[in-house]
Amino acid sequence: MFDLVGFPPFVAGAVWSAVRRSQSSGGAPPGPALPPQSVSIVIPVYNERHTLEEILQRVEAAPALGLRREIILVDDGSTDGTRELLGTMKDRYRVILHERNRGKGAALRTGFEHATGDVVLVQDADLEYDPAEYPRLLKPLVENRADVVFGSRFTGGDSHRVLFFWHSVANKLLTLLSNMFTNLNLTDVEVCYKVFRREVIRSIELEEERFGFEPEVTAKIAKIRGVRVYEVGISYHGRTYEEGKKIGFRDAVRAVWCILKYH
Repeated sequence: MFDLVGFPPFVAGAVWSAVRRSQSSGGAPPGPALPPQSVSIVIPVYNERHTLEEILQRVEAAPALGLRREIILVDDGSTDGTRELLGTMKDRYRVILHERNRGKGAALRTGFEHATGDVVLVQDADLEYDPAEYPRLLKPLVENRADVVFGSRFTGGDSHRVLFFWHSVANKLLTLLSNMFTNLNLTDVEVCYKVFRREVIRSIELEEERFGFEPEVTAKIAKIRGVRVYEVGISYHGRTYEEGKKIGFRDAVRAVWCILKYH
């Protein structure tokens, strides 16, 4: 039996929550765990006119372990000409337009609703994440070892652009806090690259509009009985705010709230 006397209440609560979750785990996630034949790549887009064409070239060129690919682009109210560019691509991709900017989480929900692939992969529209790494993300699913795969910028990968120290500290603290409540041992909750069996992501009722999607989906994945979660190292080519980075301090505060809210 754990002795939590003297620990702050939120720490004790997190530990007991994780213990209860681990004791009630087991069984299988929704749907049959059959090897996937296709992948839906969902790309939320907001003011990415300068990187959109290049990232799509990379997505199309990336190996996908033989899976048929479906590319879904959800424009979240762009105002920099991205929508007009997407208008020229409707014959090649599934293009969905939000009438106003709602946030990354809202764009992903829309993409997930329209996905038809056996697995669903999240790809940002900037150039921070390399589609050439799809094989390592998809392999645990293709081999029927996983239901969900997280990338991790902190456990390998070929290269990492050196940028903001305090961003990395915040990411690690948020991951630690999330792990305390979910009883998972992830290293990078805030990473973009997440891949789900479609049945798994469709079984979750998602609510967050912005970057709160990351801790929310992690918390809700952890509650699925018997779900198999894997993590693989990826490279990361981060950008500065001058280059278009959008996440900020208020998103970090919201992430903490989401971890507490959804555990």
